[in-house]
Amino acid sequence: MKKIISLSLVTTAVILSASEITTLDTISVVETANSKIVKDVSNEQIKSADLAEALSKNVPSISIVRRSGIANDIILRGQKKDNINIILDDAKIYGACPNRMDPATSHVLSNNIQSVKVIEGPYDVENFGTLSGLVKVTTKEPTKNVHGEVNLGAGSFGYKKASATLSGGTDRFKLLVSTSTEQGDQYKDGNGNNFTEQQIEKGFANSRLYSDSKQEAFEKNTLLTKGVFNINDDSEIKLSYTANRSDEVLYPAGSMDADYDDSNIYTLGYTARNLSDLSKELNLEYYYSNVDHPMSTKLRNSGLTYSTAHYKTSMWGTKIKNSMEVADSVVTLGLDTSVRNWRGENYITNRTTGVSTYTGSSLASTDTTNKAIFSKLEKSFGKLDLEMGLRYDYTDIDSANVTKKDNKYTALNGNIFAIYNLDDNTKYFAGIGKSARVPDARELYTTGMGAQGNSDLEDTKNYEADIGFDKTIGTFNIRPKLFYSILKDYIYNPYTGGMSPVSFENIDAKIYGLDISGFYFMTENLSLDYGIAYQRGKKDEALAGKIDRDLAEIPPLKGNLALNYEIDKSKYTAEVIAVDSWSKFDNDAGESKLGGYAVFNLKYNNQVHKNIGLTFGVDNVFDKTYASTNMYKDIMYATSSSFNDPGRYLYANLKYSF
Repeated sequence: MKKIISLSLVTTAVILSASEITTLDTISVVETANSKIVKDVSNEQIKSADLAEALSKNVPSISIVRRSGIANDIILRGQKKDNINIILDDAKIYGACPNRMDPATSHVLSNNIQSVKVIEGPYDVENFGTLSGLVKVTTKEPTKNVHGEVNLGAGSFGYKKASATLSGGTDRFKLLVSTSTEQGDQYKDGNGNNFTEQQIEKGFANSRLYSDSKQEAFEKNTLLTKGVFNINDDSEIKLSYTANRSDEVLYPAGSMDADYDDSNIYTLGYTARNLSDLSKELNLEYYYSNVDHPMSTKLRNSGLTYSTAHYKTSMWGTKIKNSMEVADSVVTLGLDTSVRNWRGENYITNRTTGVSTYTGSSLASTDTTNKAIFSKLEKSFGKLDLEMGLRYDYTDIDSANVTKKDNKYTALNGNIFAIYNLDDNTKYFAGIGKSARVPDARELYTTGMGAQGNSDLEDTKNYEADIGFDKTIGTFNIRPKLFYSILKDYIYNPYTGGMSPVSFENIDAKIYGLDISGFYFMTENLSLDYGIAYQRGKKDEALAGKIDRDLAEIPPLKGNLALNYEIDKSKYTAEVIAVDSWSKFDNDAGESKLGGYAVFNLKYNNQVHKNIGLTFGVDNVFDKTYASTNMYKDIMYATSSSFNDPGRYLYANLKYSF
């Protein structure tokens, strides 16, 4: 069945027995009660390779920040960028672009993803910087038996995609190789306007219009390789490499586009089980990631020269953690360390001669070094399942700019989360926690137009409480959840446009909300899954010289509803994504009121042969004209008006597997 249904079934099954929480192969209490799982992403999310779009369609508390036809960003519970921790196969990768052209979700594509787990709130102590939520992406795993598949896809607006995966091995060694290529033209909104036509409609200056109104919107190529070597029944080594190569990705609402966006992710992991009574499972992990991202005005009417801002970032990290059983409890102890480098330089290029001239650095090379120790305890007391965690971080941030001061941050974070299993069909859960994240190099040291770095920034602290229950009545399931988040020293961008530089600053704020999700099996073939989410965010005080206390980027009420009908080898899905009008917004930060909308989508899948599957779909069936993204000036926009999302989109996919 569909993803949210699968989540609820997994949740119910896992927490039926309290004693299971003390075995090492179970899902933790937090992941059981406070997470959402999008399963089988590579097969289900075939419309495009954009992970952000797939998550926004399947997790009510996630909204999309649409910048282009691909490589979009997400908002989770009213939080974005570094406030959300995104992990790709236990590795961290950060985008290089200060304008979020290449968020972490854009560096792994949906055709390579097996599942995504979203853990809401500060309930993660294993990873650096989980402020308001954790998004754990798991890519495909290699299989022992030879398995392969080829996908050919096409869609509206010139979209074409091809991908292939091959996996196989022996009892000792398994290998997977997956590759893909895709490209697309500028999408058209419900009014029939492409990117260029929307720019004209919104009054862009001629110098910021595309020189070719039919310029292709993006091209992406990816490679995933993963190998697993089983040393014996209780230990293994896992290696993986993920490559993403993107060319000329258009960002029409901004003043620049990505010339290219190249990234690499390397991971190495070792797992050993049952080493002794003091080590039931030992994990050693290492990763390295890097991103090379130049953005420029080359594709615009910029005259005889064009500007380039070339940013690069890299990160490596290691982690060791050991789990043991102590007095009917699972205790995990770990060490975690990482170093991130980020830098940016500016150039002017003569179109005639092709000669580029260096014009200065907008972000001097900056290293963020983190060292941490963490611990977790999982234990059951009859019907009560409990998980507690602590983490201590020490972080150094060093800039090569001698005029800027270096910074040091320390933080003690922790949480406690509990499930009370009233009976097999009723579970109550609650949690309270504190987490922190340090300012990034852009927020501390960046120079140029827009928001300026502020090297006096404090780290942001989140004090949060969550409460909810999971109830199944026959074939109907409902899971409501409330949260209340107190943000201390929240890093905010007060820039509203214009030429005057404005510094990032710390503010105090609160975000609270409710989401309800569940499923209903109406018949053996017919099912319904649903979810709604609502958040509100308020500053404790308006910024100096301002009056608006609304917090930016707090999406309005959102609902996801999907009706699924399965018969024989066919599946029909009709879904609606409905969003209320964006009436609560930070006018002082460049946001404005947006109209509500409801988008209807249809999809049909048929396994016509044991080796051949067909999928057809239509998104935005009624060709609705709407805008999902507000214009918070945390990033540089070339307009104050929101760009519209895609209009009616038809797609088809042919899959051959063996």
